[in-house]
Amino acid sequence: MPTVFISGTGTGVGKTLVTTTLIRQIRLSNKSVNALKPVITGFDETNYLKSDTALILNELGRDLTWDNINTISPWRFHDPISPNMASENEGRPLDVNKIAAFCLSNSLPDSILLVEGVGGVMVPLNSEATVLDLMVELAVPVILVVGSYLGTLSHTLTALWVVKNYGLKIAGIVISESEENAVSVAETQRTLRKFADDFPITILPRLKDNQTPSDFPDLTALLRIL
Repeated sequence: MPTVFISGTGTGVGKTLVTTTLIRQIRLSNKSVNALKPVITGFDETNYLKSDTALILNELGRDLTWDNINTISPWRFHDPISPNMASENEGRPLDVNKIAAFCLSNSLPDSILLVEGVGGVMVPLNSEATVLDLMVELAVPVILVVGSYLGTLSHTLTALWVVKNYGLKIAGIVISESEENAVSVAETQRTLRKFADDFPITILPRLKDNQTPSDFPDLTALLRIL
């Protein structure tokens, strides 16, 4: 079964929302799924119930125990800053090869594996490597999560160019609607399609008061080409 890496143009664009939505939709289709967020910053060990790791475990239907937390997020850091800085502050440098080996060891033949990155495509993991280096090491298709805020076109096309020019396959782009939009999300989608028309570009709207995550579009379509 396929493995896919979920990255983004930066922090807070909606990577975990996409990850948890995919988990929910894959499980509803009666398929097996596992998910990892191997590196996480801003993790408060005294208050982690709303952390990205907790949200992922909840969608996987697993108890929020330390054993389960370690299973999907073994590299956790307290400071809400870039991974290279957070790991240096704690004296625990990150090794891209070890992270990649951990992810690959969780890839099973009968289950879809989602690997959620930390920050954006080019956020540093240590003094030499970025998340992109981890993506290259894994060599799996990428779902790029982007916002719809003013400036997202440049951020998205820059990230897209880097990922494609490193030989990685793009499974699709998810536009996770931002809180503030200078133009309609549909217009952002139309513009991006002019530069990237060889894979799906899906809009993930902000939920209204009377909506639930079940109203989200089917993101599993992004997995059909894998």
